Amino acid sequence: MKVRVLGCSGAIARDCRTTSFLIDHDLLLDAGTGVGDLTLDDMRGIKHVLLTHSHLDHVAALPLMVDAIAGSITQPLQIYALPATLDALRAHIFNGVIWPDFSRIPTPQKPFVSFHAIEVGQILQFGQKRVEVLPAVHIVPAVGFAVSTEGQPAWVFTGDTERNPAFWQRVNQLEVAMLVIETAFSNREQGLARRSLHLSPIALAEELGCIAKERDYPIYITHTKPAEAELIMAEILDFERSSASASGKAHDIRWLLAGQEFEL
Repeated sequence: MKVRVLGCSGAIARDCRTTSFLIDHDLLLDAGTGVGDLTLDDMRGIKHVLLTHSHLDHVAALPLMVDAIAGSITQPLQIYALPATLDALRAHIFNGVIWPDFSRIPTPQKPFVSFHAIEVGQILQFGQKRVEVLPAVHIVPAVGFAVSTEGQPAWVFTGDTERNPAFWQRVNQLEVAMLVIETAFSNREQGLARRSLHLSPIALAEELGCIAKERDYPIYITHTKPAEAELIMAEILDFERSSASASGKAHDIRWLLAGQEFEL
């Protein structure tokens, strides 16, 4: 299984693309502005889209991608999300005002997109890929995902979330190859992070403390705001040094970058 990072920034700027991952060639996880770097052939190869939640930085490219490939696909693009996320897409994007309702175009019987509701704990199967829907704690209904192939450790993505005991309870039961976890704000903005249900480095430290002691896997930081990215990573590395000094063990924390590819 190959994971290609299309976008992993918390906002846009030069060389900053918002959240989107291409799993192999056919599964898109979130549809932020990183989708815009795909070729038309890449987009045509996508059969399924999984959305963590309805915020614009995670869905902005979806209507534009559908428009780009609609004339050359023979089956509807399958979009999977929580019911509240699908309701938001229908009401605020595919509503005939902001964008055409591609769930009814060209006809309701043969549309360009098809919506499918998911729920936390559900297992989805896409060929050899197994996707488990994980809980998230965000300002709107949201989820994370664990993606794996049979018998292999999972690629785990928290989605946008704040402190989330239920997430760790489940993840500590899984074999994990790598974890992608958000840290949107620096510690100086930790109040804003808490109100908007995002992580700051101080909250991240508490969350990483929930990882079972026997578990050891690389942790990739995503969704940093471009204006604070360097500060956020410096604060994360500072608490890791302190933690390692006190406990004798450090987490393997790395920086997620657009364009990275991982073979799992």
